[in-house]
Amino acid sequence: MGDFTFTALFAAAVLTMPIWLAPIGAGYPDILQKFAIFGIFAIGFNILFGFSGYLSFGHAAFLGTGSYAAVWMFKLLSMNAIFAIPFAIIVAGIFALAIGYICLRRSGIYFSILTLAFAQMSYNLAYSVLTPITNGETGLQISRSDPRLIDRALGEAGASLPSPNFFGIELQGYPGFYFCAILLILGFFLALRIRNSTFGLMLFAIKSNQNRMGYTGFASRPYLLTAFVISGMYAGLAGGLLAVTDPLAGADRMQWTASGEVVLMTILGGVGTLLGPVIGAAVMKYLEQIFSSFNDNFLYRTFDFLPDWAQTVAVEITSPFVGEGWHLTLGLLFMVIVIFLPGGIMEGMRRITGLFRKSKTADETDHARMKHE
Repeated sequence: MGDFTFTALFAAAVLTMPIWLAPIGAGYPDILQKFAIFGIFAIGFNILFGFSGYLSFGHAAFLGTGSYAAVWMFKLLSMNAIFAIPFAIIVAGIFALAIGYICLRRSGIYFSILTLAFAQMSYNLAYSVLTPITNGETGLQISRSDPRLIDRALGEAGASLPSPNFFGIELQGYPGFYFCAILLILGFFLALRIRNSTFGLMLFAIKSNQNRMGYTGFASRPYLLTAFVISGMYAGLAGGLLAVTDPLAGADRMQWTASGEVVLMTILGGVGTLLGPVIGAAVMKYLEQIFSSFNDNFLYRTFDFLPDWAQTVAVEITSPFVGEGWHLTLGLLFMVIVIFLPGGIMEGMRRITGLFRKSKTADETDHARMKHE
């Protein structure tokens, strides 16, 4: 399948998500925006981890940087996302270049620990030291008194609290989702082109055997640094889109838990694949939305067909896995995937497809044998 055909099919699936996700309760804008935004985040992370094999535990630093950069553009220039999104990508890319230049002096677990250390330092800086820029624990947000120079020059700065827009189209609800979805499609196409390029082949060669690649005369570090910067720019784009859908930037987006989430998304969907990270991000955000909304009252209603004593026991057993404890459910799912499907959801889909192909081949063979007889 050609790159453009593959991208067209992906685009059709993404743009029609409000229709085919509605039956499972995931067709409303807020959760669709999360699917698209964290899909971009996971695609970018997969360019580094999936293609080159370098595991970063600090990608949330670029996610938070993108959010801060976008909100500052809203405050200083305009609420039009055309200024905020490119600035978020550029700032995150520069930050990734600085961190990658240092971290890529090491490989393996040492690289992972270095990225985690830089992410935690970024979190602490944003939370306390850089409060004039980040507004500390309160978070950076827009206000009526912001300069917004371009908006005021064009007479678009009203008295009410503004909201992000794209040339006058407010990016809330379904317009916000489609704005994120288009950027997801573009990000997917770029990742597809990278994978099928000479640069992508170099990254896969590094993942396969970095020492052997060095013996052939190729320096791996420039390729890794480029992949790290591209991956950080994807994270910056995702952070900027988070600010577009909710114009607030906080240090919590830089925490190590946010970095861990994108690792889980990629492994859950399928490391090194193109669709896997997007699927993994959607599954995680859907599970978060569903299981975190369950409470004891819902569980009692669910098990009301049981006797009172059995209903109480069932609620006691299941309650730790829902609500605030929904991460336990995610942990169990992750264990099952890692143990039985090391290649993630994409491996499961390949196995199912393989079974159908074997069945079809067997039927064709039997039919040909019967016809010959």
